[in-house]
Amino acid sequence: MVCGVDHRVDRSTATLDTSRAPNRKTEFTLKDILNPPELHWNYWFDFVSTPESGLSTTSDWPRLLICGSMNLAMGCVCRPVSWPPGRILDSRHCVFAVTLVMLLMQVVVVETNTWWSLAMNPLLIPEAYIIGAQPLCSQLVGLSPGQKKLCQLYQDHMQYIGEGAKTGIRECQYQFRHRRWNCSTVDNSSVFGRVMQIGSRETAFMYAISAAGVVNAVSRACREGELNSCGCSRAARPKDLPRDWLWGGCGDNLDYGCRFSKQFVDAREREKTPLKGSYESARKMMNLHNNEAGRRAVLELAHASCKCHGVSGSCSLKTCWLQLADFRKVGDLLKEKYDSAAAMKLNSRGRMVQMHSKFNAPTGDDLVYIDPSPDYCLKNQSTGSLGTVGRLCNKTSEGMDGCELMCCGRGYDQFKAEIVERCHCKFHWCCYVKCKRCSKTVDQFVCK
Repeated sequence: MVCGVDHRVDRSTATLDTSRAPNRKTEFTLKDILNPPELHWNYWFDFVSTPESGLSTTSDWPRLLICGSMNLAMGCVCRPVSWPPGRILDSRHCVFAVTLVMLLMQVVVVETNTWWSLAMNPLLIPEAYIIGAQPLCSQLVGLSPGQKKLCQLYQDHMQYIGEGAKTGIRECQYQFRHRRWNCSTVDNSSVFGRVMQIGSRETAFMYAISAAGVVNAVSRACREGELNSCGCSRAARPKDLPRDWLWGGCGDNLDYGCRFSKQFVDAREREKTPLKGSYESARKMMNLHNNEAGRRAVLELAHASCKCHGVSGSCSLKTCWLQLADFRKVGDLLKEKYDSAAAMKLNSRGRMVQMHSKFNAPTGDDLVYIDPSPDYCLKNQSTGSLGTVGRLCNKTSEGMDGCELMCCGRGYDQFKAEIVERCHCKFHWCCYVKCKRCSKTVDQFVCK
């Protein structure tokens, strides 16, 4: 199929040359057209290399589709093409095929985006989310249809969703700072690139820590009175709290934070309708499980915080409330879950089961994955690995940050670097600390 401005081309110049491939199949499916197997390339190039088409190289065929869609929008009519041999594609077939191809290309682009891009979005300021500003929600990159609807209903929440995503990304980068994959961001839309398309341990951790980040940010925003639809925590009094202590104050609203995180973060996965037993079905279940594991980690570490009251600090009375744990503790807990994550697979009934039955079955608090992790040693565009070339390593360490493991046996280069740090600090009454700045030369090691 070819769409062009010149409609005076003879049909004989737009037919497929099948004389050199008499034994090849002549029936083509949609899959063949979108992703032609090698044995069909002769058909394709014998056709597009005609003088009238102006296309002669393998890199030209996407231009053929784009050109076709542009010409159709301008009102041109597609040239009749004999494909498969013996059949003529009229303009209706061409319109349908080109539209379908362009829609599928668009779906691929959209699918690579994610709500994590809210962490990279400079528009996330409270003044940007005024009531009725629906176009803003529709313009945010990475939101699924359901997430855009929630954005329109809870526009004041979006800043804190972005903060939660940013908190999760920073914690991921801290926890993996000494690993081959160090949670590097590659762009503002897909954030981590193709590496998140693999159902690996790393993907499991990132889904969990980002869901936990949203719980953390939204729960705290409720306590601080930043959101219209929630306030201080109404959690029940802990049973182990001493009877003479008061349960009150204004605690972090974990109940609301978890419910909203589940509604927003899980929306993209719940909108998907993959075939039962397919890889996409397994990824959906894996992602939802790890999202919930991240939220549970925040709940598990939340604790009662108390303040004393009384004359001269006698602490004759205590008031307590529910408080979030420091997010570093959440990251540490999920990192432990990452190290002991369970490998899963789909059974014949389309359910997730443990790949190795000799281990204990994972609970709702554990992380799960379905794909082995790449080695992340070298840059690989197909997996999204950035490689470890140029990464700093520790010559004396035998752990993952050691030069032997970090550099994957390629060796390392040594050089001297000058660093500046604070020194000779003194406390001055009242009340500040004054330091000098000292420089020193250190040896650093970089992977080849």
